[in-house]
Amino acid sequence: MSTSPHWLPGSDTPLTARYDAALFDLDGVLYTQEEPIEHAPAGVTAAREAGMRIGFVTNNASRRAPVVVELLAKVGIDAAEDEVVTAAQASAALLAEELPEGSAVLIVGAEGLAGEVADVGLRPVRSADDDPAAVVQGYSREVGWEQLAEAAVALRRGARWVATNRDATIPSARGPLPGNGSLVAALVTALRREPDVVVGKPHPRLHQESVRRTGATRPLVVGDRLDTDMAGAVNGGSDSLLVLTGVTEPADLLRAGPGERPTYVAADLRGLAALHPAVVLGADGASCGGWTARADGSRLVLTNAGNDHVDALRALSVAAWTLPGADAADWPGPDAISAEGESSAAALRALGL
Repeated sequence: MSTSPHWLPGSDTPLTARYDAALFDLDGVLYTQEEPIEHAPAGVTAAREAGMRIGFVTNNASRRAPVVVELLAKVGIDAAEDEVVTAAQASAALLAEELPEGSAVLIVGAEGLAGEVADVGLRPVRSADDDPAAVVQGYSREVGWEQLAEAAVALRRGARWVATNRDATIPSARGPLPGNGSLVAALVTALRREPDVVVGKPHPRLHQESVRRTGATRPLVVGDRLDTDMAGAVNGGSDSLLVLTGVTEPADLLRAGPGERPTYVAADLRGLAALHPAVVLGADGASCGGWTARADGSRLVLTNAGNDHVDALRALSVAAWTLPGADAADWPGPDAISAEGESSAAALRALGL
């Protein structure tokens, strides 16, 4: 007997028709360090033409909405300022709820973050000697020892610590580079304490703000990261589409924990307007699009042949997630992956497995 698992259930209609809003991550989905990603503009256009509401949702706290709109235009994507939802905006809104108007807030990050703080009636400062009531920390290429040192002093004096996100890395054409999470980790090491609150994905606040701003009832989170985008969708109770244009590699997907597994997987944003074959579990293993992945102890074997290597990845992912121990937090993934036949071997090579 064959059954469809609750992972990667597939869709017999385009995702643009199944959901009423697309919440797009930016870096790794629409562009990589200001360079356009192939098929991204057409994917956003397809979503708009299908009537989906659009949100451009980013953990990056260094850019304000007008700058994001300009950057999106540069890579061929039309956007309005009210469609942009950033972790800097959400962090500033949180601080405005917690602090009296005019309170000093120490900025660790870019001027864009300082601008968001000022817009909600708080006073951005750069020195711990200004007696800040809170420290807000966001990514900026300019963050260095001096900013971190001021934050350390303010936090030891009792300031509240708000991190816009804990993304360990950011994507680049040269591979992943240190992100805000790495800079937060420097303060965690120095202070031996954690931030009081983290606003950005995967924490629910940014997702909730995105849903509120778009008015969505059936949102689809579209992202490239398991630990932020996909986990944020899980935490927010929304379905998600993982695109393989950014940080996540196929091997990462195979060892994804239950709190990071996407609803759908696609090579790029063409997956929004495409049908998604379901993965079916049977006696022979997990099958999708002509491919079958079966368990051999703690190993996986890919067999048969299909036309799309992403279908092979879908089958392999579900087979991996059914292995013993796959739901454990420290599970390292399958011990090995092998192929039966040249077509299967070619698929594994194409996937980097």
